[in-house]
Amino acid sequence: MSPAEEVLLTCEEKMLKTISEAKTEMVNIRTGKPNPMLLDKISIDYYGTPTPLRQIANVSSPDGQSLVIQPYDRTALTNIEKAILKSNLGVTPNNDSVVIRINFPPLTEETRKELVKKIKKMGEDFKVAIRNVRRDATETIKKMKKSENLPEDEVKANTDEVQKLTDKYIEEVDKIVADKEKEILE
Repeated sequence: MSPAEEVLLTCEEKMLKTISEAKTEMVNIRTGKPNPMLLDKISIDYYGTPTPLRQIANVSSPDGQSLVIQPYDRTALTNIEKAILKSNLGVTPNNDSVVIRINFPPLTEETRKELVKKIKKMGEDFKVAIRNVRRDATETIKKMKKSENLPEDEVKANTDEVQKLTDKYIEEVDKIVADKEKEILE
């Protein structure tokens, strides 16, 4: 594999990582319907060890307005409740000594518009990250022109390939943002 191909491979890996991050961040934004994945970032102090919620409890969405958390060990209920309160999700857990219920009130029109603004800004940030990867890759390829004696046409072909990758992944970010916007406005 030539050094220029390695640069392209690294460039694509970084862009894919940005896309993966974008998807993860978008899942964590609350929409009208609660998604059990909202709680994925929450970790609970379980016998002195920070443990992901999904490892110590079953999370389900029985209806379109709430989540039910059923711990495998009832002694963890209060720690789960505390962790949810600390998580800044903007919801209040209801502990009935067996399960924890979290009710999600329907979003107001104003809240929906704010969320759409927020995801559009996040989308722009992810696009900037992708463009930064492009910039780094093209600079590296141009430096190779001198250090590796890369021919001009090969430099051009590789920078064109980097631009194609950039366009592809920016389009992907736009699609992720558009899907999330549609979900919020439903």
